[in-house]
Amino acid sequence: TFLVNGRGFSEGALLLSAAPYVVAIAANLAGGVASDALTRRWGAKAGRRAVGVVGLGVASACIAAAYVSRDPWWTLAWLSLCYGGITFQQPGVFGVCLDIGRHRAGAMVGLMNTASQAGGFVGSIAYGYIVGATGSYDAPFAVMAVVLALGALLWTRVDASRPLTA
Repeated sequence: TFLVNGRGFSEGALLLSAAPYVVAIAANLAGGVASDALTRRWGAKAGRRAVGVVGLGVASACIAAAYVSRDPWWTLAWLSLCYGGITFQQPGVFGVCLDIGRHRAGAMVGLMNTASQAGGFVGSIAYGYIVGATGSYDAPFAVMAVVLALGALLWTRVDASRPLTA
């Protein structure tokens, strides 16, 4: 809906809306390699943190760029890179669940996924309400940029070198 109503893409051009997923595949694989390499080099705390901060920091900057971009193709590129930043940090997220959850890693992953799904559900609904209230398909991007930047900031508090204890 955004690409058609917000940036004027034709229905035929929507095939290109798969671009973010193609970028995400490469970014997810790169994030896994980076997470493993940085964790080996700097330890779990700094290695996992770096991937999370960089991934969500890039995502925040790219969604902000999509917000100000008026060119449909640049907007699609920024959205693709935003999704790439999000998926870049995901292997580190799972790594943190393993690092701190230890023998309860499955429960950690389940909790993380539940919280993520709840956030996605609320975000989808909020997007529609923000568009309805402002009349702008761009307005939700400002909120997304702030939330992604907050996520990057919160990554600085993650310490994967300290397992949780019961």
